[in-house]
Amino acid sequence: MKPRLREIVDAFQHYNSPDMAYQVFGFDLALTYDALVVAPSFTPMKLRMETDAQITLLKESAYTAGYLVEKDGLRIAWIKTAASASTCMDHMAVCAGMKVNKLIFVGAVGALSPHIAVGDLCTPSYSIAGGYALTYLKDSIRDFVPFERVEPHSSLVDRAIALAAGEGCELKPASVFCTDSISAEYFHLEEIRAFGTDLIEMETAAFHTMADLMELPAVALLLVSDNSAAGVPLVGREGEAEQRYRHAQREVLPNLIFHIAKLK
Repeated sequence: MKPRLREIVDAFQHYNSPDMAYQVFGFDLALTYDALVVAPSFTPMKLRMETDAQITLLKESAYTAGYLVEKDGLRIAWIKTAASASTCMDHMAVCAGMKVNKLIFVGAVGALSPHIAVGDLCTPSYSIAGGYALTYLKDSIRDFVPFERVEPHSSLVDRAIALAAGEGCELKPASVFCTDSISAEYFHLEEIRAFGTDLIEMETAAFHTMADLMELPAVALLLVSDNSAAGVPLVGREGEAEQRYRHAQREVLPNLIFHIAKLK
């Protein structure tokens, strides 16, 4: 990890336990994991991964859970966290001392363009941070950069796009606006659209910033769950849109996660 993250983690552990990955998620720090999956809401069971893999719930709290996913010699550590950039950042910091080969973010995303369909899989070409959380990773909490642009700096993104194509599905690069509120984003929707981004969610700017600090290959997999431009709602989705979403969630996405985890 980079010196900045080492300083953050050291200060964090000074006031807490040095084995937080075990205390919070139940992970064995002596083991090496092929991948760490960071998921604000998805669990392995929600993706029906238990049909092809052994899933072990290691630890669960009111809003977090740690899972071990094992298949064909693969060992995947999976953390379910609550939504928000700060929560993503905090729990990746908890796992910063683990032996991990790569990072995979798995989340749902809303589309801001009518040309992106519910059920599509996307990965950020860049993310705009619409909140304040990233400032806590800087020298001073006064060093706020409004609407900071974060780009993924990992060859794993291109490899995942190529891998998906080889598996007969498309992983689309798309720009993302990271909101700090779901309910209030609709009030500011036209202002958000003016940034020219394709998608809206909460965590990928934080995820890729933390991945860079952890110095690990990383890719974000975003499943389109709704489209405000096309009138397909997040709550109340039905018909063909619901069918496309469930197919991608339960078949395409799990397969892609396993194949990315296998990459050396």
